Amino acid sequence: MILLIVSILIFISNVPFGYWRANVKKFSLQWFLSIHIPIPFIVLARIFTDLGFQWYTYFFTVSSFFFGQYSGKLIYKAFKEKNSEIVSSFILVDIYRYLTC
Repeated sequence: MILLIVSILIFISNVPFGYWRANVKKFSLQWFLSIHIPIPFIVLARIFTDLGFQWYTYFFTVSSFFFGQYSGKLIYKAFKEKNSEIVSSFILVDIYRYLTC
């Protein structure tokens, strides 16, 4: 049960970073940071939930990480197709702008 909760939290926390990563140049500093900033939080989540670092947990947490990043990229592309003039690197600002327009 804890593994499922941690995987969902990892997925949700990586969506904004995937959104940010989709809007910057590949292999730039921002691109690198958008991938690596969430990693310490994932490690802390593993430690504080006593999930540990068993091999079977890596499949769920790593796949949640990548699916979160990929989902953020898909959301960015969807916003870009609908409203190319108001798309930024921050998903919450873009959602707010989309809802108020």
